[in-house]
Amino acid sequence: MAVQDPELPRLAAAKAAAGLVEEGMTIGLGSGRAVWRVVELLGRRAGFRAATASERTSALARELGIELVELDGSLELDLALDGADELDRDLRLIKGGGGALLREKIVVSAARRFVVVAETQKLVDRLGVSFRLPVEVVRFGWRDTRRRLASLLPEAELRLRDDGEPYVTDEGHYILDAPIPPEADIDLLPRSLRAVPGVVETGLFLGLAERALLGRPDGGVDVLEAD
Repeated sequence: MAVQDPELPRLAAAKAAAGLVEEGMTIGLGSGRAVWRVVELLGRRAGFRAATASERTSALARELGIELVELDGSLELDLALDGADELDRDLRLIKGGGGALLREKIVVSAARRFVVVAETQKLVDRLGVSFRLPVEVVRFGWRDTRRRLASLLPEAELRLRDDGEPYVTDEGHYILDAPIPPEADIDLLPRSLRAVPGVVETGLFLGLAERALLGRPDGGVDVLEAD
């Protein structure tokens, strides 16, 4: 039996996403491996500009000669492209595995359209089945923030780097990762979490995506559309 290339689904989705970018557009680019494949493909083209959601995406885009813009309030993005750690068939997402959830949500919210670029294995029946929910919190009093979150996310843990030190986001915050309790109402959870002092943003992206491009192991792409 032939061994399938694990990069094939990601590349298939990235090619489909790159095909949505038209000359004259100003787009948003998130973070993560699927988006970086999109950036690599777009780096061979000209005639568009991009706002980026992470320092790593910015560095790659500059290296490839993509013109970058800031979200200075003077423009609305035509299209945002970003990945997902999990998504369900209602196009609700968990994001933030790479730590850029706050900037990613800002970029997505600045765009007229948001399209998810991922692989079919990221599609789940219920969010939180295989991935913990990231919650970005300020560093000051983070332990007390975690204590106050316990009624909503009782098993939240501080994200650590490989060297054992706390992971710090591009905006200088910490991240708490937590399983989503089975009884939690996914649609109400973001508002409840953001009401806790110390919480900056959550990795739940609800009601934002219009479409998901999901690469398959055979190199095809499944398309999910919002209702």
